[in-house]
Amino acid sequence: MNFADLSPDTLRWIYRMAAVALLMFWMVGAYNRLMRHRNALATAWGQIDELLARRVAALEPLIAQLHEPMAAEANTLAALQQALERQQLAARVVRAKPSAAAALQAWVVVEGELASPMARLAALVEQHPELAGSEGVKPLRDQLAELAPRLVYARQTFNDVAETYNVAVEEFPTRLLMPLFGFRATAKI
Repeated sequence: MNFADLSPDTLRWIYRMAAVALLMFWMVGAYNRLMRHRNALATAWGQIDELLARRVAALEPLIAQLHEPMAAEANTLAALQQALERQQLAARVVRAKPSAAAALQAWVVVEGELASPMARLAALVEQHPELAGSEGVKPLRDQLAELAPRLVYARQTFNDVAETYNVAVEEFPTRLLMPLFGFRATAKI
């Protein structure tokens, strides 16, 4: 069969079908690329989430250890416990959808709220050398000190992945798929 033998209507139909097929292949490829980036966001958040869980696992026993000897600082310990609970709740929301900008921004806010009571507690413990070097407190403080730079690094990794995702979402013509498949730019943390 020769294309020259085909009617103009048949040729137009073939060209239209080829254009539709090409468009479909592009859409599938663009969707898969965006999904790879979104999955990379989930993986990057998973690393942060693991470090947050380890921080909680060190902070909760530390608070319990210090509750009695630092009874005069009960307000600081209570503020730290409350901030930690809010942070855990915000982290759970992000865990459900790591690309949700509003959830990430809320987590950043509560993470910032946690920093002040943690710094206050660290300063108070330093003022009591008998507590700072005690068998129950020192390993927990060491663990927290080890986790802090790792958390900073994990956040930077997440931000790098978020930037790559945001660029992919905003590129033309891929941005035309945003409303169709529900892709939205994400926030950095």
